Amino acid sequence: MIDLDPAPRPQSLMLTFFGVHVLGRDVALSSGCVIEVFERVGITEEAVRSTLTRMVNRGLLARHRQGRKMYFGLTPRAVDVLRDGHQRVWNTGAVNRDWRGQWTLVGFSLPEAWRRQRHDLRSRLTWGGFGPLQNGLWVAPGEVDVAALLGDLELDGHLRVFRGTVLAPTEVAQVVESAFDTAAIAAGYRAFLERWGDGAGADGDPVRRQLLLHTDWLELVRTDPHLPAEHLPADWPAIRAEELFREIAREVAPAAAEQAARLLDTIGTG
Repeated sequence: MIDLDPAPRPQSLMLTFFGVHVLGRDVALSSGCVIEVFERVGITEEAVRSTLTRMVNRGLLARHRQGRKMYFGLTPRAVDVLRDGHQRVWNTGAVNRDWRGQWTLVGFSLPEAWRRQRHDLRSRLTWGGFGPLQNGLWVAPGEVDVAALLGDLELDGHLRVFRGTVLAPTEVAQVVESAFDTAAIAAGYRAFLERWGDGAGADGDPVRRQLLLHTDWLELVRTDPHLPAEHLPADWPAIRAEELFREIAREVAPAAAEQAARLLDTIGTG
């Protein structure tokens, strides 16, 4: 059995589950079948129902009633979130070999009382691959669409956005070292290799294995700033970790899809 430390949050597992089994399909899942699946990963019925309600309140899921049953489908907002995750996992990848020397910089100054706004901004910047270079100045490798990343936070008047290159006497290695905790990033990938290597998790329950695998991997890549490979150690563990993830994901997919077809109770929403 895979022991994730810390264990994924129920909402992270829920997004993964809907991303694998609902994204791209005009269907909704019954609460009952979601509860049954999540029992396999140790999530209680109460926690599942609470998570579904919170995700409805956050605009990520929509309720659909049919008779006495309640079904849950993706909202447009959730589709955008899940497509972004799919892009990061399968297209962008964990290793940045295409960096062209450009950096995107975001400077900001918010009133001291705006704690929630500051938290939301920093969380969104982290999701977008930014790291704190110095107080009030965050930087990300590559050309980031900041308007798309931060526009809905309604903080435009407090932001200053730039794009440019590193000039002497500053070196790229200094920027990477100052803004990003590369040791922690590497440790995350090494922990993934330890958890999933040597056939770990092959316990005969493919839906469980797939759900934990994809959630674990997405938690890694969503916090990885996608730093340029030429400025990282040659043995950067993300390379081996990504190979392992894709190998297991391909291996488990057919059996998980077959098992899910038996477990899932769906209705059409199109």
